[in-house]
Amino acid sequence: MEFTLPMALRFYNTLTQSVAEFTPLQDNEVRMYTCGPTVYNYAHIGNLRTFTFEDVLRRWLGARGYKLKHVMNITDVEDKIIRNAAAQGKSIYEYTAIYYQAFLEDMATLRLQTPEHIVKATDCIDDMAAAIEELRKKGFTYESDGSVYYRIAKFPEYGKLSHSDFSGNVAGARVDVDEYEKADARDFVLWKAKREGEVSWKEPIGEGRPGWHIECSVMAMKYLGETLDIHAGGVDLIFPHHENEIAQSEAITGKPFARFWLHAEHLSIDWQKMSKSLGNIYTLRDIVGMGYAPEALRYLLASVPYRSKLNFTFENLDAAKASIERLRNFEWRLRNQKFAEGLSEAIADRTKAAIAAFEESLDDDLNTAEALAAVFEYVRDINTAMDAGDMQTGNVEGALSVLGRFDGVFDVLRPTERTSGLSDAEIDAKVAERNQAKKAKQFQRSDEIREELAAAGVILEDTREGVRWKRK
Repeated sequence: MEFTLPMALRFYNTLTQSVAEFTPLQDNEVRMYTCGPTVYNYAHIGNLRTFTFEDVLRRWLGARGYKLKHVMNITDVEDKIIRNAAAQGKSIYEYTAIYYQAFLEDMATLRLQTPEHIVKATDCIDDMAAAIEELRKKGFTYESDGSVYYRIAKFPEYGKLSHSDFSGNVAGARVDVDEYEKADARDFVLWKAKREGEVSWKEPIGEGRPGWHIECSVMAMKYLGETLDIHAGGVDLIFPHHENEIAQSEAITGKPFARFWLHAEHLSIDWQKMSKSLGNIYTLRDIVGMGYAPEALRYLLASVPYRSKLNFTFENLDAAKASIERLRNFEWRLRNQKFAEGLSEAIADRTKAAIAAFEESLDDDLNTAEALAAVFEYVRDINTAMDAGDMQTGNVEGALSVLGRFDGVFDVLRPTERTSGLSDAEIDAKVAERNQAKKAKQFQRSDEIREELAAAGVILEDTREGVRWKRK
């Protein structure tokens, strides 16, 4: 399916606090960096909300004709990883390999497209040490107890992303940990001196390991150049992580680090923050283990515009499942119902209007809620037309193209193949056998097949157009 370049693709830029028209800096290639996971545990659905937003972003950029050069980092060395690996008597490589592989599996299960480059921090240590040396030459660093710190007083624009005033900071106050609160803005560590029992690297700047913030600056510029088109992540990364990335990168190059900064809002559970104490931290594996198809979670995560907070409830997840089923039933009708020959101009015009509304909604800062509204209003109207006998054969392709546009971004219509139980082909064969049994008036066998399918979690629906099936 061909797509045209948009007249005005617009994004909200955290840096400018305004919506602006987006075009790449160079030709038709979008150079995008997104902060990947810190692989110290399984990704939870709050993390996956951000990754799903980034997937919708890259899909829509691609649908609008842009070429993507997308880099995602994997943080495989930092404080939590080192503590947890030591507690389990493992190297950081052994420890993180489990969760890195799990994340790749989650990406595939949730149908997240693979970025052009997925880069581990530990593969770029030499580059990080070289960047820190460059900052030292330019006068942005100092040493204390063998560690190297960034002197934020040397970067007057510090705070421009988080829009905070840090002018009252205590000069020379330092922070060594990778994560800290907004009130703790101070000189941050670039290179941590070797400590007993911790992994370390021997570099010209000393033996030790990088701080968290320098990792992303280096990996982004190594693969994408000095100025990125888009940098995306969760709102929790605006400060200190992304603020520090800007300070480091722009101190080295003297150029803007990223032109557009896009940040996804938090996900809450029943309007409560996820926490171990509340027992409300869910992973994709948890959701699938409860019997939900992964596409139901994907739909829910994508359904709320990324700059709005998303409240996760199982009622909302059930509603997402029902919405997908409604769309699948609509597609089934289009492909199986018999229509009169010809073309209804009124329906053709309605189809064009639906596509235009869908595209305009996503062009407008990825307003997925409005895009979904455009699709479901169209489904309602065309179902009504089919019920009234107004749908014609010449309108079917256009109606399917609306679903194609939708699923090119949301990617939920294809049922997930189960790793256990009956495959789609096996279910189709069972349905065909049941149809033959009914024709032969072997009603006991027909009932047995229905019961067999029900036991396997498959529900049959007898309609005027034929038999439909769906998984529970």
